[in-house]
Amino acid sequence: MVGFDAAKYIEEQSKYILERINQNKKERLYLEFGGKLVHDKHAMRVLPGFDENAKIKLLQKMKDQAEVIICVYAGDISTNKTRADFGITYDLEVLRLIDTFRKYDLTINSVVITRYEDHGAVNAFINKLNRRGIRTYKHYYTKGYPTDVDKIVSDEGYGVNPYIEVTKPLVVVNGPGPGSGKLATCLSQLYHEHIRGNKVRYAKFETFPIWNLPLKHPVNMAYEAATIDMKDVNMIDFFHLEAHGQTAVNYNRDMEVFPIVKRIIERITGQESEYQSPTDMGVNRVGFSIIDDDICRQAACQEIIRRYLIALCDYKKGIIDEDAVAKSKLLMDELELKISDRAVVLPAREYSEYKRSLNPKYENVIVMALELPDGRIITGRSSRRMVAAAAAVLNAIKVLSGISDDIHLISPAVLETIQHLKTDILGHEKTSLNCEEVLSALTISATTNPSAQVAVEKLLLLNGCKAHCTAILSDRDDQTLKDLGIDATSDPEYLTNNLYFN
Repeated sequence: MVGFDAAKYIEEQSKYILERINQNKKERLYLEFGGKLVHDKHAMRVLPGFDENAKIKLLQKMKDQAEVIICVYAGDISTNKTRADFGITYDLEVLRLIDTFRKYDLTINSVVITRYEDHGAVNAFINKLNRRGIRTYKHYYTKGYPTDVDKIVSDEGYGVNPYIEVTKPLVVVNGPGPGSGKLATCLSQLYHEHIRGNKVRYAKFETFPIWNLPLKHPVNMAYEAATIDMKDVNMIDFFHLEAHGQTAVNYNRDMEVFPIVKRIIERITGQESEYQSPTDMGVNRVGFSIIDDDICRQAACQEIIRRYLIALCDYKKGIIDEDAVAKSKLLMDELELKISDRAVVLPAREYSEYKRSLNPKYENVIVMALELPDGRIITGRSSRRMVAAAAAVLNAIKVLSGISDDIHLISPAVLETIQHLKTDILGHEKTSLNCEEVLSALTISATTNPSAQVAVEKLLLLNGCKAHCTAILSDRDDQTLKDLGIDATSDPEYLTNNLYFN
């Protein structure tokens, strides 16, 4: 089911951004680009039909007029802050972003280290970039920010930062995550451009919340569910309502910073700002490409349930606090959603209870349920051979291939050999093979086993499928399922009482 027109979105969004450049006046546009440029799985989940790489594709459409500045906060490098969806630190995410931009033929101008501090890890990262031919700039904490506008817009404030040499009419300012210093970099550039007598503008590109959807639309509520760790709250843009008499939705951080940004821009330019609200600053056209609101509402409700299950697990891991879980539960209650509304949850739990009822020795029967594209639910349970996620994936591709359940895709002898290597030679504590290890064994078996070869090709059909496990997945299994495109959740329970080997 499709609820969003991806082609229309790319066409309209690129056109709208180019209009902001206002080429007749030869004005340069600094575009603060928030959210994920590539692999935007959240947008894809709540807007079925959304191309997860739509934003990078629309920039590619404007590649001749655009160049990219990537910002990263020095403190995120020194503390090894990690991007949760990929499990990599922010400095590595910068490198990944550079490679991604290059893949789409977009020009990388430079990397800016914001709020620079003299730290070994920060300096080592700068050296690494410079020696690979990537220009780097150091921007410093802005004196007077946020209240003393006169000091901010002076040689003591933005004037301390070096000017980033740019040449193209569209300058996209991106970063590895929130708090990277994108806005400060844009405003610093506006200051330096104005001193040089250049005409420039600023705009912001955020996908969520969608300004022209209702405040309590499930798609906008799903954004709150996705950002409970940052305590983002959607709200009516009262600046926009007062200025234009039009209801628009924005979120608390943009609402709080808007008066400051407006004053700074007016102080830089010496003119009244063209923007009367944070919504005015935005260039988001995603709401105009929704073609089936009911489908998007249903998908967003599923995302809110998914985020609640993730919140419960993150609380168990100590990643978020109790207030964040309560906020996630409140969103569930507002829409009268239940965990059981996620189709794979009850089958996993019920099969686990059933296996335990057969034999009291089965204290920890871990089960994963996986929903196939046609709606059928397939289960797999943990064993001494493999984890539940691996069993569920094997069972699913067997069903998709029409292979009988009693046929081995992988020889038990092969699995035993890998377990021997893992425990007796490499000295690993855990004997059950994880999902990646089992899939590696499957692909090797495919060289001599025709059934395994057929099954391997069916792995592609699991992309977009939902799954649920009755215990928290290991980091490796979680990443393997993500790589397969499987949207997996878990109950907030650990497999064992071990702390390090869990």
